[in-house]
Amino acid sequence: MCVPAAVQKSNLSSFIRDNIEPILDEWDNFARSLPTAGAMSIEAMRDHAREMLATIATDLATPQSSREQDAKARGETDAVAGHVEDRTAAQEHGAGRAEHGFNVGQMVSEFRALRASVIRLWSRTLHEADETDLEDLTRFNEAIDQAIAESITRFAKDIGESKERFLAILAHDLRTPLGAIMTSSTFMLDTGELEEPNRTLVGRIGTSARRMNQMVVDLLDFTRTRFGDSIPIVRVDADVRKVVHDVIGEVAASHPEHRIRLETSGDLHGRWDADRLTQAVTNLIANAVQHGSDASPITVVARGLDREVEIAVHNDGPVIPEGDLGQLFRPMKNARDNGARDRRHLGLGLYIVDKIADAHGGSIEVSSSKADGTRFTLHLPRDSANAGIEHEERYPHRNDQHQGSQR
Repeated sequence: MCVPAAVQKSNLSSFIRDNIEPILDEWDNFARSLPTAGAMSIEAMRDHAREMLATIATDLATPQSSREQDAKARGETDAVAGHVEDRTAAQEHGAGRAEHGFNVGQMVSEFRALRASVIRLWSRTLHEADETDLEDLTRFNEAIDQAIAESITRFAKDIGESKERFLAILAHDLRTPLGAIMTSSTFMLDTGELEEPNRTLVGRIGTSARRMNQMVVDLLDFTRTRFGDSIPIVRVDADVRKVVHDVIGEVAASHPEHRIRLETSGDLHGRWDADRLTQAVTNLIANAVQHGSDASPITVVARGLDREVEIAVHNDGPVIPEGDLGQLFRPMKNARDNGARDRRHLGLGLYIVDKIADAHGGSIEVSSSKADGTRFTLHLPRDSANAGIEHEERYPHRNDQHQGSQR
């Protein structure tokens, strides 16, 4: 539907209020052409656009200082996605598009069409534009840009949460069949009745199932932390020497081609979550196995100091670029592959180590050079109510870019 050219000129705010339905009719023609348009009713698609136009019209009619205009141009007035009842119409639009399978490009194109519909219809009422019209047009474009920013933010947040929720459900549902595989393979090996090559094949089945189970555990921890929870720990009296020794034995059995050397010194007793420490050390050594050189041994050094225990895992191999060191503890990121993620791994191992360190009030740091190789050092304060604070005060000189937990 078109607005007659003979309509008396009005400011843009009044024009939008008086012509919302013709504007929406023109916008509908574009919205219906999208591949995913059938996923939502036309009325539902119009509701958000109608609310956004009403909000924009009100904004245009409200006096605005130069400071307020500058803040809007910088995106400082964009609403933050929060509770459902606090969402703006633009945020509701982004949430609805995420739920009904739109992609970002399709959603943004809707705003482009809405902008074009308003400007095209309004321009037909203008014989010539004056300074007030140009100011209205500038503010209208700023309001549309703000709506786009709010929609994209909400859209990205909802898409991210849905992906993480899917991973959590998948990981949880995989644990039962994997547990059955591990238990069955262990039972078959323990009977001692298998002959080669059946014994070797069943052993590989068990090893692969344990590796998959570790991936499931990492996925569950990842989704827990991404939804705002910390990794839960249960402190008990623990011996780091035993934890590291047991992990090395298990990894060495799975990777006989790698030599792993252990060095220990000092008091390695404290109150930590032994199972979580096992998980962290396993991830660190597995990382060294994955990226280290077969020609030189992996060295694990556990040192008991006055107020903490350090566990350092060292390997030779490709140097991690300086610019990638600060990215290593991000999830789904494998900087050592120079942008090409190893498809056998989820890229969660170091992220989980960082979160386990943080749960204990500690930290993880990394250094890498051609001369000294690559070393990850896990710092574990001995159990104390102020362990995290004490540890931070003791190491104020460390470069946060290359540390986890305190970034």
